[in-house]
Amino acid sequence: MSLDESVVHGSKATVKDLPSIDKLLRLPSVQALVSTHGHTLVAVEARAQVDGLRVQALAGALSPSALAPEALGRSLAGRVAERLAPRLRRVINLTGTVIHTNLGRSVLPQAAIDHLVAMMAGPNNLEYDLASGSRGDRDSIVEGLLCEITGAQAATVVNNNAAAVLLSLAALSGGRESIVSRGELVEIGGAFRMPDVMASAGAQMVEVGTTNRTHLADYERAINERTALLLKVHTSNYAVQGFTSAVSEAELAPLARARGVALVSDLGSGSLIDMAKYGLPQEPTPQQMLAAGCDVVTFSGDKLLGGPQAGLIVGSHECVTRIRKFPMKRALRLSKLPLAALEATLQLYLQPELLVRELPTLRWLTRTQAQVGATASALLTPLQAALAPRYTVTLETMLSQIGSGSLPVDRLPSSGLAIAPVLPGKRGMGSALDALATALRELPLPIIGRIADDRLLLDCRCVDDPAMIVGQLGALRTALVQE
Repeated sequence: MSLDESVVHGSKATVKDLPSIDKLLRLPSVQALVSTHGHTLVAVEARAQVDGLRVQALAGALSPSALAPEALGRSLAGRVAERLAPRLRRVINLTGTVIHTNLGRSVLPQAAIDHLVAMMAGPNNLEYDLASGSRGDRDSIVEGLLCEITGAQAATVVNNNAAAVLLSLAALSGGRESIVSRGELVEIGGAFRMPDVMASAGAQMVEVGTTNRTHLADYERAINERTALLLKVHTSNYAVQGFTSAVSEAELAPLARARGVALVSDLGSGSLIDMAKYGLPQEPTPQQMLAAGCDVVTFSGDKLLGGPQAGLIVGSHECVTRIRKFPMKRALRLSKLPLAALEATLQLYLQPELLVRELPTLRWLTRTQAQVGATASALLTPLQAALAPRYTVTLETMLSQIGSGSLPVDRLPSSGLAIAPVLPGKRGMGSALDALATALRELPLPIIGRIADDRLLLDCRCVDDPAMIVGQLGALRTALVQE
């Protein structure tokens, strides 16, 4: 039976009316799909489409109109497009958390994106020395920059900061003891805990002090002939307040030197600049830790530094050389994509006057409440028009946070929009907010906010261009009407 005939059996199509895969693939619209995407993918989706139609037919729920050539072609095109749609997508972050772990942490500066694209478009000198024409070392791409910026004697990089800590401990401890304060045995996210990292590195962990108070004498008493290093862990993802005491790197350094053990500091968040200079809470920098006498400092590339995911290791020539030559290094090394992005990001630090403009993370962190409020005000009227009469939208002051474990207690004065359902009471409030949050996530460029106190909050701190949101409000209104 021809596909363009109208077949009606009671008003529903049957299994006998289904097209064969061969006939479906010969439709002109489907032939165009094959030309674009190839026979294999289109045929796979055609079979899945017919299988789905068969299930509907057996249930007596298949409309004859679904078997019209135009309908079959459109449906198959939709299936192919959905199959090829990427799982990793760009989103608009209106959560109020600037460095959001679930949303990819720091956003790369344009210079890093441009350099990354240029380097991936053809061969590059990843491990080739252009001057000598011989094999090179990929660390050399960023080692000079890291040493210049931090004042370190040497530097190396791996794929994230957990790897940097793991590798440093494995290379320097050699199965010997590593001393750490009980108050610094943090969990760094995803159930990865410092004791587990130390055990995986083969370091024999020796705890000193208590959860809230550790003294220099505690370290001094614990050092013996089996001690390889003293480990300091910056507790950037929580804060202990009240009756507390901790020993700084500057206090530990003379002890480490006198007893012949290494001093390793894990900074985690990894700011390369004085955050207080920009009106932000202060974070310790690698420069400060090296100046205090640390032999090795590790930190992240995709948090306060504002670059790609990477673990950066800087320190003395002796220690970094041991780390670089350790066999585990090859398994943890940085690939050419993040290495290209990291190089371009670090080059921005040679031009400090440009950082606020060029680094998205720093730009968003340093915005004043008035600047964020101007963005929120530009969105207020368009959003009210799109959501009326089911929701109200009001301009509100808010508090943003830095995120990704950086400065967990501190908040940044911000501004945004609060959306509430128009309902006679509390009943249905949750489902109405969930429906709106879902509709926002299903936009072509998904918008991610947060629900709190029976309202959907859209913090505008990370919005550079309100047009990205305004241009989607028509689609949002349509989606809510069709709900």
